[in-house]
Amino acid sequence: MIAHLKGKITEKFGNSLIIDVNGVGYEVTVPTPDFEAVHLDEERKFYTYHAVRENAEDLYGFSTLAAKKIFELLISVQGIGPKAAIAILSLAEAEEVRNAIANADAVFIAKASGVGKKSAERVIVDLRDKVGIPSHYGATEAKFKKADEPDEALDALIALGFPLKEATAALEKVATDLPVEERVRLALKNS
Repeated sequence: MIAHLKGKITEKFGNSLIIDVNGVGYEVTVPTPDFEAVHLDEERKFYTYHAVRENAEDLYGFSTLAAKKIFELLISVQGIGPKAAIAILSLAEAEEVRNAIANADAVFIAKASGVGKKSAERVIVDLRDKVGIPSHYGATEAKFKKADEPDEALDALIALGFPLKEATAALEKVATDLPVEERVRLALKNS
């Protein structure tokens, strides 16, 4: 399993990147917000999901560990494959997608290419209890919202083995203006 790649972006096409890691080029499909955030010849790290099928091997990349975990949850839903999961994560930043699922916003999820109303409802039913509480309530708009910074504290808790739902809940009562280390320490203390 390839857990992550760190290297120079040498090519961009479609929603894929070629990442040169010490002379080996890996083709990685990424959600649209991640695709638009990278520039050629830039050094980047992507958490990856290695999908092995009978006739193909594909790499899917994510700028945050939380986005990768949401992707893994999405592909666990019957009828949602990696391409549909990438389409859902391409609607907005990963936190907005997580929030849409937590708010049961099937209309937002159904806006993804190749995802119909029934599939969107199945995503909501299967994942609503697994993604944690909403960070804000109300309908999600399908637009690219650039997060000021990825939530490094959330990524750290997930790396420590917390499921996405528990990591989100542990950080809920911790002030967001604290340093990452302090947020993680307080979240661990409160959980």
